[in-house]
Amino acid sequence: MAKAEAPVAEPVAKPGGQRGLIVILVVALLLISAVCGYALFALRGHGTPSGEASAAPAKQGPELYLPLDPAFVVNFKSDEQQSYLQVGVTLMSHDQAAIDAAKGADPVIRNALVLLFSSQSSADLADVQGKQKLQAKALDAVRKILTDRLGRPGIDALYFTSFVMQ
Repeated sequence: MAKAEAPVAEPVAKPGGQRGLIVILVVALLLISAVCGYALFALRGHGTPSGEASAAPAKQGPELYLPLDPAFVVNFKSDEQQSYLQVGVTLMSHDQAAIDAAKGADPVIRNALVLLFSSQSSADLADVQGKQKLQAKALDAVRKILTDRLGRPGIDALYFTSFVMQ
């Protein structure tokens, strides 16, 4: 006996099925373009969609680094014994004029940082939060000096490149 083969159902193409997919892709592409356009507009400091100016100017140019060599070595407060702190510091800016001003003010900056570092206690610097707090104070001290000389802070970041307590 011969087996009867079951009829094979072929898929029926819906009219306009590809058209719906094309419409979805076009809408998605337009949405992505709008988001990218807004991001470029906002990141370049041209303002916000409400017409307000951007609060912070856009950073221009590469990151410029200025190591404050040699590393700072100070004795600092400790309850039990004489303690020493050695800190390597590097300044970062996107502004060459600020880097040049920092180079010119090196003795003033070093003096301010020596006084700041030597006023610390070992308990204050025992954890990461204490080191971060000291880093923020050091950045503020450098920015104050450069503001007096340039009329603007100029330095974007201060990094501890080494940190040894003994």
